[in-house]
Amino acid sequence: MAEEDTARHRARMQRKKAVIEERIARASLERGVFLLHTGSGKGKSSAAFGVLARALGHGMNAVVVQFVKSRSDTGEEAFFRRHPAVRWYVMGEGFTWETQDPARDAAAARAAWETARAALTDPGVALVILDELTYAFKYHWLDLEEALAVFRARPFHQHLIVTGRAAPAALVEAADTVTEMGLVKHAFQAGVKAMPGIEW
Repeated sequence: MAEEDTARHRARMQRKKAVIEERIARASLERGVFLLHTGSGKGKSSAAFGVLARALGHGMNAVVVQFVKSRSDTGEEAFFRRHPAVRWYVMGEGFTWETQDPARDAAAARAAWETARAALTDPGVALVILDELTYAFKYHWLDLEEALAVFRARPFHQHLIVTGRAAPAALVEAADTVTEMGLVKHAFQAGVKAMPGIEW
């Protein structure tokens, strides 16, 4: 790189550093944050479980409640369930096209919500992950406003992650950080079956 280019680059990075440091200095509030992972792409739950690993590394206690998923042979559950600081609940009945029983799905969602509500009122739980919760609002198994009230009333330092497609606008508005996973391509579209360690 020419000396002139190096000087320009250094000046640009110094300006950027000053802007970022000023933003960091302004962010002084410490409280629990609400993260929402939504969108049609793969990785919403995987991202949440990555945060779970990070939280455990900081000595936090966590609760995971899975709303739609019913299988208990996933790699993430096998790994995290062994950790003494994690309580893991698989409470779904399976995908709606498999169950074909809306009353059964709704009952399972309500039972999962009661487990989630207990975690969301427990000051000893630092992180709550509600995996695939958005479907409970899409199919009207749960009342969104009631859930949002519980989210707002949770312990001040408790973090919350909600995952699932088609998050309703009010959920997006309530979250502190929203990430929308976009699908560009997926191996399944090319006929590749779900592989252990990648899909489950």
